[in-house]
Amino acid sequence: MLNLLRKDFIALKSSLWTVALYLAVFSLAFIPKSELSIYFVGIYTAFGSVILITMIDIKNYHHHFLVTLPVSRKQIVQAKYITAIIYTLFGVLASYGIHWIVKLVFPQLNKPDNSVLAIMISVGIVLVLISIYMPLFYALSKKGAGIINAVFMVALIILAQPAASFIFMIHQTDVFSNQTLLLIPGGILLLFITSYFLTVYLFSRKDI
Repeated sequence: MLNLLRKDFIALKSSLWTVALYLAVFSLAFIPKSELSIYFVGIYTAFGSVILITMIDIKNYHHHFLVTLPVSRKQIVQAKYITAIIYTLFGVLASYGIHWIVKLVFPQLNKPDNSVLAIMISVGIVLVLISIYMPLFYALSKKGAGIINAVFMVALIILAQPAASFIFMIHQTDVFSNQTLLLIPGGILLLFITSYFLTVYLFSRKDI
């Protein structure tokens, strides 16, 4: 398992500049204009990084090589989900750090105070995206990866405003006193676990 994780980080090493570019472009695009920029920068950077590592797998035919090794397909999928979680935390925490610096250096932008809730919401949204993306990626792989990525990018743009409204609603609500909202983290976790088992099933049946 550890070697599978190392493989992902080594594969991404030559493309780290792309992740840094995501972070810079999204920061420049959202921070001056949106009060919810901490969410958008973190979510777009994190999910963009996940898409990047899956595309590297396809480009370099990693799956064709991995299935010849003494590791199960279940372990291959496990490693990818763990990697996705790590990239999610990186993107969200990097966004948090950038906004903390911006708030100190450019107080005239009047950025709202950052909170742990902002991190939790951003992580939750990315986990939902990953839960939908991973089964599709492993089911369609090389043949449909380009289409999947294009669809997700368009969806992220279209759903940005509804997502902003949802985030604003959560901020206006006392989360810890609202039992309905407290069910959301459990639902996201259940969706993520279900996605993992579905992806294992689809990848196990796939002929590579």
